[in-house]
Amino acid sequence: MVTKSIAGLVLAGALLSSSAYADDHGGLPDQSVLPSDVVKVSDVVPMMGEHWANPANLPLGPIYCVHEGKVVCIEYMMSQEDFMNGTSWTDLSGLTDLPSINHVDLTFEAEGHEGYEIPHYDLHIYFISPEDKKQIK
Repeated sequence: MVTKSIAGLVLAGALLSSSAYADDHGGLPDQSVLPSDVVKVSDVVPMMGEHWANPANLPLGPIYCVHEGKVVCIEYMMSQEDFMNGTSWTDLSGLTDLPSINHVDLTFEAEGHEGYEIPHYDLHIYFISPEDKKQIK
């Protein structure tokens, strides 16, 4: 069962409007606003950008997706086991003063992936459109 806080976050992402991802990335936060304790943990991942995080906060996150020096999304990873056990994630930390959420992706990684090799869910909170996300390669 999806917790009320995650369900609310997904619903909010579906309802909120976007700030445009213009050629100059207007309205997106600059990478310089990332917390001082985060480090680059991956090069560009297609449709997400570079990943930046505090290793002590992994696997949950927040993980910041950065493209061309701008924060395009925030990611959290939750294990399938935690979902099955009814874990709630309230007041997930991240950045303040962010642009409007354009959309939210919640995907199940049955086999896991590099960096988190167990079955889990990836929650991506995007500040750019799905079309702009596809341009990140």
